[in-house]
Amino acid sequence: MVVIQEPLSALLAILLLLYLMKRWWSHQHYPPGPLSLPIIGSIWRIRFGIGLNERTMIKMSKQYGNVFTLWLGDMPIVLLSGFETVKEGLIDHSEELSGRASSPYVKFIGKGKGITFSNGDLWKQQRRFAVGTMRKLGTGRKSMESQIEVDAQKLVEIFAREKGQPFDPALPIINSVSNVTCIMLFGHRFPLEDENFKELIDAIECTFKFGGSPVHILFELFPWILKRLPGPHMKALESIKIMFSLGKKEILKHKKKLSSREPQDFIDHYLLHIEKEQKNDPTSIFDEDNLAHCISDLFIAGTHISALFMQWAILLLTNRPYIQDKIIKEIDDVLGSSSICYEDHKQLPYTNAVFHEIMRYRYVVLIGTGRQTTKDVNIGSFFIPKETVVIPDMYAILHDPQHWETPEEFNPNHFLDKDGNFVTRKEFLVFGAGARLCLGEHMGRMQYFLFLTSLLKAFHLQLPPGVKELSEEIVIGTLLSPKPHKICAVPRESSSKSIQNAIDSELTN
Repeated sequence: MVVIQEPLSALLAILLLLYLMKRWWSHQHYPPGPLSLPIIGSIWRIRFGIGLNERTMIKMSKQYGNVFTLWLGDMPIVLLSGFETVKEGLIDHSEELSGRASSPYVKFIGKGKGITFSNGDLWKQQRRFAVGTMRKLGTGRKSMESQIEVDAQKLVEIFAREKGQPFDPALPIINSVSNVTCIMLFGHRFPLEDENFKELIDAIECTFKFGGSPVHILFELFPWILKRLPGPHMKALESIKIMFSLGKKEILKHKKKLSSREPQDFIDHYLLHIEKEQKNDPTSIFDEDNLAHCISDLFIAGTHISALFMQWAILLLTNRPYIQDKIIKEIDDVLGSSSICYEDHKQLPYTNAVFHEIMRYRYVVLIGTGRQTTKDVNIGSFFIPKETVVIPDMYAILHDPQHWETPEEFNPNHFLDKDGNFVTRKEFLVFGAGARLCLGEHMGRMQYFLFLTSLLKAFHLQLPPGVKELSEEIVIGTLLSPKPHKICAVPRESSSKSIQNAIDSELTN
């Protein structure tokens, strides 16, 4: 028995040594980073070291540099930090970083279809079609602005129903913001009380909260095991199916009606394109599965991220009544009682600066969906092989002390010159950059501006009685959310005198 065990032990030792040497050799091809352990890689450095929060990657870049590698098991993930480094990656090497990262969880979500999680020619064609169709449907034009104004007014009406009493603004904001996207995608809105809408929003929130959690990391490392075990990941996987099923249901409804009408929305246009393409090419990549994934991609991007910016805006302004009052005064002085259009942002430098500062100060994406190199590339002094996952740290750019005077403070002067004029900042990469630039940037900017100015023209946002300050603590997930909170939307007619008194008092002091 001893005779057998000794050769076996020696063989195992040799195999382990070869495995460690192979790992060491493969790691030499990537930028430096935390110590990578067998099986789990270097992800331990986050979960059992500095912790996962909005500043995690900033802390790591101080230790390892602006280009460093984390290992998720045996999968390398290269992190880019700092404006110049991210700019070099996303803009100077836009084509090389145009791929979409693939992992077990990403494969389950996107299945390589649609816009967000697809690659190669499929991605290029789906994105090109989406951009063209969104333009046909009015994105960037007055017709889209009119639709946004309708939903902004509906949100004002919902706030008015509360009659100045404390309420949670989250669901009304999500509903109103999403309905702009719903009109474009489906041709109809969801009522605030709609149970299907509430189920869909719950599913989206569940998916984002799951991202970055310990169980999510375990799923990425051991998907074949986790798929067979109960746990929070099963709820997240079921939520993805719920989101996808919405698109399937809407496609079926549209197919029944399309023959009797002109195309009204994104689904109509896509179905007609499928029909046209498949006449010439039965193997066309335009099909109902890709359409359903496009719907899910556009709905999530046009709903949850935009709604989070709005939620943070209302919370931050409620905590800063003097800034809120200066916005109201600027709007009144410049526009008076006339209605607001998007072009008015050029005449409202302080208002525009505050809105940009909100997006900078409380950027809502913890870690964006990773890119993947389509070929070998050099960034900085480091070689990054083809098919490597690359993640740019946008939060670090927006909080970089080399580019922002007071990065950890809420300071609208970041976007104002000494004369009070609005200034654009090249470091303001909230909507991304390069080949994967956000599709809905213009619509998002328009929506954000019109919703907030409409609310501020109608209400003074105040703290509930007895509350000294709303918590600005961040809830960590794939997205950075505020804690649940309540505000009071007091009609301006009843608060205009107190606003002017507050401004006069501040100026005097």
